[in-house]
Amino acid sequence: MKQPLKPLQGSASDLAEAHDPLALRRALGKFATGIAIVTTEAASGKREGLTINSFASVSLDPPLVLWSLKRDALSLQTFIDSGTFIINILSAEQSDLSTHFARPQADKFAGIEHSPGANGCPKFPGCLAQFECETVEVLDGGDHAIFLGRVQKFAESSGMPLIYSEGKYCHILPVDQAASQTARSA
Repeated sequence: MKQPLKPLQGSASDLAEAHDPLALRRALGKFATGIAIVTTEAASGKREGLTINSFASVSLDPPLVLWSLKRDALSLQTFIDSGTFIINILSAEQSDLSTHFARPQADKFAGIEHSPGANGCPKFPGCLAQFECETVEVLDGGDHAIFLGRVQKFAESSGMPLIYSEGKYCHILPVDQAASQTARSA
């Protein structure tokens, strides 16, 4: 039998107003996410890449994914004009790569091992998964542009993902291992 939804505990005054951007950002940071680097290469040869945690699967049939980029990002037009991108899902060992692509630099790819994917966009060794995509649509997402992409090719490997929560990198620990560690330390 289906259980009815329970009302939120506390009064409405216990909830922060959504127009407080710092409080909203802090609250959103409670949701742990995986980390990826999205890359593209324009017809001119200009490459762009940035660290994201806004990646999501949308559909298996057709194979669609999405990610978002701030509208004031200098790389926005290159991603729009290119029409292709690669999502590189980072492993727990790739926090330095994530940090590198999170910072503005003239050429983020200088000195970084990478190779072109089938669509010409840069991809990195050691990633847990890679999705080579063509942009289907760029949607309005307020202060962000939402890229909807059709997966053309993908690859995966084993390993642990790099996780981000509350402003810091984290590693996952399976529930059964966490419970046994808690029992040993008690």
